[in-house]
Amino acid sequence: MGFGIFIHRSDSIYDDSPAEQYQFPSQYLRRVEACVGNWIIYYEPRKVAETRGYFAMAKVQRVIPDPTTKGMYLALIEPGSYLDFVNPVSFSGTDGLVELGLLNDEGQISGRAQSAVRPLSPSDFNRIVDLGLDQSELLLPRVDETRTAFELEEEQAPFQFEQSRDRVAYIGSRIVRDRIFRRIVLRAYDERCAITGLKLINGRGRAEVAAAHIRPVEANGPDIVSNGIALSGTAHWMFDRGLIGLTDDLEILISRQVNDPESVRAFVNKTGRALPPRRSLERPHPHFLQWHRDRCFKQ
Repeated sequence: MGFGIFIHRSDSIYDDSPAEQYQFPSQYLRRVEACVGNWIIYYEPRKVAETRGYFAMAKVQRVIPDPTTKGMYLALIEPGSYLDFVNPVSFSGTDGLVELGLLNDEGQISGRAQSAVRPLSPSDFNRIVDLGLDQSELLLPRVDETRTAFELEEEQAPFQFEQSRDRVAYIGSRIVRDRIFRRIVLRAYDERCAITGLKLINGRGRAEVAAAHIRPVEANGPDIVSNGIALSGTAHWMFDRGLIGLTDDLEILISRQVNDPESVRAFVNKTGRALPPRRSLERPHPHFLQWHRDRCFKQ
């Protein structure tokens, strides 16, 4: 088993869903199989406008032939393993190339950089994950959570990574994943509630809005920004209980079980649609919205 790089474009022609599956041709079968049971990092090429570079990590569960396309295969992603990076990592940083394994004996970038699937050394994996998780900005708890100095020190200790397994254990923590998910979702929505349109900041400078999973973690909902939406307290409560929902084009649905629908209509923003993130790839994905309508929304 080894680490790997999977190239993925937001405008990909392949049947990819990064948190669930990665489609690839047979020429990469051996390389992908070498990653089964281990972690890969997703990379978006530099030629893509507003490229995210190295933008997420996930664990490959198994590989199967694509049942719908001859000659193609699917790398199935382990449920709950996908995680967007707090900060996408550029192909080249201030200190030069991030993925040193791409350099040839002359110190030049080799042809391996064009491969859609390629192996990744443990040292390169560690470097990219450290940059993506942004160790310089500690993921502190909510300001209304009481912590002693000792407890804060204990929570921050995992940032002292020594080996790859330390990083893997760290990102497996639900507390850590929730904090990372909150940061990426709130950043996508500019800390504004998508339902009400309000951006409320409390006296301590903290946004009074939550990062809600559209498909919950308990139902194998992944920690990908397109499965998230920024919601204020009341909107979050109503969304989780199926009293409001969203169409694929983000029209706000109000359940017939709401006891005061007029007040709810006054509560939502004037457009009648959830306010979307600026970048289309961060919008709620129809796949997750459909799940919420089918499994949660009360007609």
